[in-house]
Amino acid sequence: MVTLDLRRLRFLREFEVRGTLGAVATALGYSPSAISQQLTLLEKETGATLFEKSGRGVRLTDAGRLLASHAGLLLTAADAAMADLAAQTDFVRGTVRLSGLQSAARRLLVPAVARLALSSPGIRAEVRELEVEQALPELRLGSVDLLISDEYDGHPRPRPAGLRFALLHTEPLKLVLPVSHPLAAAGSPVPIAALRDEVWTTSDPGTGHHAMVVGTCRSLGGFDPDLRHRCYDAEVQLELVRQAGAVALLPLLTLPASDPAVAFRDVAEQSLGRRLYVVTREGPEAPALTAFLAALGDVASSLRDSDRDPDPRDAPAGRAEP
Repeated sequence: MVTLDLRRLRFLREFEVRGTLGAVATALGYSPSAISQQLTLLEKETGATLFEKSGRGVRLTDAGRLLASHAGLLLTAADAAMADLAAQTDFVRGTVRLSGLQSAARRLLVPAVARLALSSPGIRAEVRELEVEQALPELRLGSVDLLISDEYDGHPRPRPAGLRFALLHTEPLKLVLPVSHPLAAAGSPVPIAALRDEVWTTSDPGTGHHAMVVGTCRSLGGFDPDLRHRCYDAEVQLELVRQAGAVALLPLLTLPASDPAVAFRDVAEQSLGRRLYVVTREGPEAPALTAFLAALGDVASSLRDSDRDPDPRDAPAGRAEP
C-alpha cells in the first residue's frame, strides 16, 4: 500500500504551478537540492516516473501531472480537516498569512492585526506586502490565506476559479498636483485633458494602477501620458509630485490628510474610484481566519465612518487646515 507524504505532495503541486525547482525553493524557503530530494522520494513512494528531462531542467510527465491534480484535492481536504478540528475548541489558535498592497496593509491589515492580538492572543498573524499580481498565485497555492485586492473603475481584474471575493471598502481617486501648479490654485476639479503635457508618475506596467492611469488619460483626455516615473510606493510617487513637479492619480487611502506641498483635486470629467476586496480560498474556513475577518471588518467599518466626515484633502490649495 502506497503512503503519500502531504508535504511532498505540496512540493509537487508547487512545481506544477511554478515550473522550476528554483522557483519552488524560493517560494517555500528551501534549497533547490532539498526540493529535488523530496520529489525524488515521492517518485520512490509512488513507483511512478513523475519527472523527465527538459533542456537544463525537468518537467512533469503525464503521471506527474495526474498526481499533481490529485495533490490539489488532497491538500484541500487536509486543510478542511484541520479547520474542522480547530473549530472543536473554544480557544482559537492557528496562523493566518495575510497579504495586500501597501495602502491596504497600512490602513487595514495592520490595524486588524493589532485588534486580533487583543481579542485572540492564540492566533499568529503574518503580514507580507505583495502586489496583487504576485499575491494571487500565492493565495491559490496556500502560502497566503487572505489577500486584499484592488479594482479600479473601468478596469476589472480576473476572478480566478477557487477564490472568494468580498467587497471590503470603496474610495475615490484624487489627482495630486504640486501646490504651485496653476490648476491647483482654484480648488475646483481638474480636467484630465488639461494635463496632457505633464510628467506623470504611476506604478509599473502590468499593475492595475498603471492600467488605470493610462486608460483614464486615453478615455477622458485623449492622450497617452508621459509616464516618466514608475514605482510601487505611493510615498515615492508623492515625493515626485512634491519635488519633481510630477502629477499623479492616487486612491484616497494612499494620501495624507493634508500636505502643504501638494494639492488633491477631483477629476472634472467623471467620478473615479477604487474598490478593495478581501480574497480568500473557497472551502471551509479555519477559525483563526474567521476571527481575523471579523477584526478586518471592524477596521473597515471604522474607516467608512471616518470617510463620512469632511476631508481636508478637498480643501482649496494654500488654505490653512485646522
